[in-house]
Amino acid sequence: MINTEAVRSSVLGDRATIFRQLSEIVSFHSVHGDPELAKQAAGAASWVHTALEEAGLDVEAITTADGSVALIGTRKPAEGQPTVLLYCHHDVVPAGDPAAWTNDPCTLTEREGRWYGRGAADCKGNLVMHLAALRAVAAAGGSGVGITVVVEGSEEKGGEGLDTLIEERPELFAADAIMIADTGNAAVGTPTLTTSLRGGAQLTVTVRTLEAPVHSGLFGGAAPDAAFALLRTLNSLRDVDGRTVIEGVDTSARWEGEPYTPKDFRKDAGVLDGVRLSGSDLDAPADFLWTRPAISITGLTSTPVDKAVNAVAPVAQAKLNLRVPAAMSAADTANALAEHLRNHVPWDAHIEVEIDDVNDGFATDVHAPALSLLRECLAEAYGTEHSATLGSGGSIPLTTKLHEAHPQAEIALFGVEEPQCLIHSADESVDPTEIEHIAIAEALFLLRYAQ
Repeated sequence: MINTEAVRSSVLGDRATIFRQLSEIVSFHSVHGDPELAKQAAGAASWVHTALEEAGLDVEAITTADGSVALIGTRKPAEGQPTVLLYCHHDVVPAGDPAAWTNDPCTLTEREGRWYGRGAADCKGNLVMHLAALRAVAAAGGSGVGITVVVEGSEEKGGEGLDTLIEERPELFAADAIMIADTGNAAVGTPTLTTSLRGGAQLTVTVRTLEAPVHSGLFGGAAPDAAFALLRTLNSLRDVDGRTVIEGVDTSARWEGEPYTPKDFRKDAGVLDGVRLSGSDLDAPADFLWTRPAISITGLTSTPVDKAVNAVAPVAQAKLNLRVPAAMSAADTANALAEHLRNHVPWDAHIEVEIDDVNDGFATDVHAPALSLLRECLAEAYGTEHSATLGSGGSIPLTTKLHEAHPQAEIALFGVEEPQCLIHSADESVDPTEIEHIAIAEALFLLRYAQ
């Protein structure tokens, strides 16, 4: 019989260690692929290596194809017992301008009950959550299940290294249940299992109209302006109410799961007072986030404002981020988007569209045995009657790779992140009670999953 309160007491009594470990790993500005931060990334990998060994795991550090370091800690299962894989990553997005932060982004700082720092939630908070869960399992007498902990080092740059490693050495990732801790709850205190992830692609759009800039006084008005041509092209991707439009693609689906109210969405997204949300009163935020393709302009270039001269722009360029729901083919949707752009460029301007980083979405069956057990453990950890199920607007290509390598494994998506965390932004933070509750749930799952 699993003593739930003993597990709860074990984790809640562990907060000092959780804070210390999170402080230590947050101190590394572990951005993959930045030569100036290579020592920081290496330091984070070394810290993870030591932490996994301290958790009683046999650890292998593998330099992957993209130059990042993946740490894989293992403990073999007892005879006849299943294996559970626990996933997270030790790399982060750049902290950006330190002046935008209230405190140093690489110093974990407590303010008004939250812990602030780059990676505090995404995804180092999930890393220390796994470690806390493993300590709680050990304190409860252990579990016979096999444990594999995978901590990758380039997730924020696409995770190409780990994807390649899964293809080359799939046996390293063999498991009956795969716990991917890189999403989170609908709100603080609301246990949530993510049911789907969006796929997507990156597109670079370049529009050219002139051989070189020409004087706006001599030629402006008659000379085709590349910046205007690009803006007209991009404007064709939204209707008058702000809904996404891609010719040949259904962009009208409705979300049938638990709602995401406009009020909550406005608060979570930081929408300014008086600014309307996309769509009409018939559309819901969840429709846009979890069932329809979405396009964001993540970069826009012509002549920088601080270098403006009186000239007509000959070239303009935009970077687009495409997100598609799990049921849609990312490649087909990206190709349809590229064709739409070509068909809507004005004045027969020359247009080039490059498609990169295509990845399909992922959907999971929350009624499968392991996921049903996890939902029960999450609800019990939070003291609620049931766990919520939501889609996620983000993408984790790893899920598809693991499913292809081990299709029999159940894959769960959950974690310590929630809307207030502001992941990828200045003043990223985590609520420590989320780390504790998720660790309690994961520990209960590991103890009960033993057959």
